[in-house]
Formats: sequence, structure tokens, C-alpha cells
Amino acid sequence: MPDLRGRLIDIGAARRLHAVLAGPAASPDPLVILEAGAFGFSADWAAVQDALAAAGFRSLAYDRAGLGRSDPGPSPRDGLNVVQDVEALLAALGEAGPLILCGHSMAGLHVRLFATRNPARIVGLVLVDAATPEATDSGLMSTAVDQFGHLAQAFAWGAGTGLFKPLAGMLGNPIGLEGSGADEKRWAFGDAGHNQAAAEEVKHWSQAARQAREAGELNADWPVAVVTAGGPDGANPMKGFQIAPAQASRAGAVEHLAGASHATMLNATYAPAIVRGVQHVRDQARTVKI
Repeated sequence: MPDLRGRLIDIGAARRLHAVLAGPAASPDPLVILEAGAFGFSADWAAVQDALAAAGFRSLAYDRAGLGRSDPGPSPRDGLNVVQDVEALLAALGEAGPLILCGHSMAGLHVRLFATRNPARIVGLVLVDAATPEATDSGLMSTAVDQFGHLAQAFAWGAGTGLFKPLAGMLGNPIGLEGSGADEKRWAFGDAGHNQAAAEEVKHWSQAARQAREAGELNADWPVAVVTAGGPDGANPMKGFQIAPAQASRAGAVEHLAGASHATMLNATYAPAIVRGVQHVRDQARTVKI
């Protein structure tokens, strides 16, 4: 197991979450909360946290319950339980806000639910190739989510048998991280507990989407920056769903990363685009009374 980055935070109920805080402690800007996608955890954001720190932002990445170094959490591992853990983590850290929420992939559902539950704390959102409840409702995405759920269970079974540990060096770092972040990704790729917890989250993807949808729409006054992998053409049928939150915002912005994949957009090459999204949200929020 790699050396621990960050620290373990007691959130009550005899549970701890692993959290990595980065950036200047005296930053006047909102804290950026980084939510990883399916099978992801704090290490996914290592390059982005470095880039945010260099731009003067504080950021918080963490491992959801059962993932990475965090203790398991109560079932089901749906959006509501995830968001309640984030609320407990922020309370334990004494971080009341203001907050910029940044979610990758499946975490688009989590940040939407958190925002609608905590509107007074939110400055805006950055959605990184992110899922939306509306996309999950579509026939194409609904089928894909079901298929991904079956694959996730199979992957968790394989990790439980130790099948993937010999492959971690070759396949365990799809983002293309360097240093300690890469070490953590390779370790998690073969870890049974991490993969079983991740598969349990994927199993409840549709429920998380329903919870996010039923919690309500995003405030149109919140600035929303969307960063997507691939060009702006119609090759990805989900593009329309991904950019819709920015289009619905009175201060929306969209950036397409033509050379990036869903995973590599989190590496050092593309991290500046996510920083630009955060800067857009911060700058636009200064001009809007929310």
C-alpha cells in the first residue's frame, strides 16, 4: 500500500474518510470540492489539485466510503448516503463554505444533489465529462448504466480473487498520473475492498440519478462550467446532456478537450482546462448575487 497522502478524518459513527487538502491556507477563494467518478477516489485529482494550488485555490479531494483509505459506510451506497458523508466530512473539517463543486463522470449526480441540499453554501459548479440525471433517464444511457453495473460486479469479483494485481503496473493508471497519485491508482486497481465498494456505488447509479433529479434543478444564477472530453461534434450522443447545465445557467461556459479521453482529461496535460472552469465560476459568482 502506498504512503498515505492527506489524513483520515473522523466523521462520527466510528467512521473515517480519507481527505487530501491542497493549496494555500490563506486563499480568499472558495474551497473547491473534488468528487471522483465511478471507481475513482482522491488520487484521481492529484494533477488537478497541483494545478489548482498553483493558481491559488484550496481544494479538497477525498475517498468515498469503502474506497481508497476510507472506512466502509452504510448501505445502500446511493447518492444520498454519499452526499451525507460529504456534509459530515466538511463539518468535521470546519469548512462551512463558500464552495465550488467539481464532479467527474458519475459524480455529476453527487454534486447536483449536494448543491440542491446546500444552496446557501454553493458558489457554482464545474462538471467534468459529468453524468446528469436527464442523461441517465435516456434509453441509451440507461442501457449503458445497466451494462456497466454488470461489468463493475465482474471487475469486483476479479479483484477479489487477486486477478488484477499483476496487471496493475500496465492497466492501473489510465489517467496518466505521475508520482504518488500513480502509485495510489495502481494499488487501488488491484485492491478487493476498493473495487467491491466501487461496484456497489455503480449498482445504485440509477437510484442516485433519481435522487438528484427529485431534489430539484440547479439555481440558474449559479455559474456552471462544463469541460468535456473530445471535440464539440456529434460523435458523443451524451454531449447534449453534458452541456445542458451550462446552457441553463445565466453564466455558463463550455470547453471541449479534443485530445482528451474520459480518463486522461484529469492528467497534468488537461488539468489547466479544469482550472479555467473553476476560475470562470469564481469570477462570474463575484458579479451575481445568489
